Amino acid sequence: MLDPLIAKRVQLVGFDVDGVMTDGGVYLGTAGDEPVELKRFDIRDSIGVRFLRAAGIKVVVSSGRVSSATRIRAEELGVDAVVQDHQAQKLSGFERALNQLGVRIKDSAFVGDDLPDLPIMRRVGLAVAVANAMPEVLALADYTTEAGGGRGAVREFAEELLKAREQWEEVMHNYLAERGDLLGRGISAG
Repeated sequence: MLDPLIAKRVQLVGFDVDGVMTDGGVYLGTAGDEPVELKRFDIRDSIGVRFLRAAGIKVVVSSGRVSSATRIRAEELGVDAVVQDHQAQKLSGFERALNQLGVRIKDSAFVGDDLPDLPIMRRVGLAVAVANAMPEVLALADYTTEAGGGRGAVREFAEELLKAREQWEEVMHNYLAERGDLLGRGISAG
């Protein structure tokens, strides 16, 4: 369970890509003579990101690889910033994104799974690991999801954060109302 006092300070959530937003698998091939890279993203995570943004929380996607699949997914999600570094030196890019968005690192959370995420996770106000993260990441985490990377961990964390901030019900009901369910009958935070 997340500490509500810490959760309420979070103004921005950063997500690693491979191993957090995906299951860590990368499919490489060609289409004609062009190289193609595919990644599997969990569709449930889309709503989690949407709900964070609806609650006024900024979202940054941070990857230690440069990938067009990551760029496409970030654009689809409408995140506030995308940081990709082919040398997996993620901290400096994440700090630049924070500065551009006007958020202090201690007022941010980061969800990671592997060693390149540790420099960020050591500095944020809320360090989060997915269930199948490396032991060093799990040891550092303030919160660990039950879901593994690429299996709804982003959505799970978004829900937990919003529930701890007491924003879940409002964001969920607004989402349902946009889809014609003005009563939101039969839905509870559980």
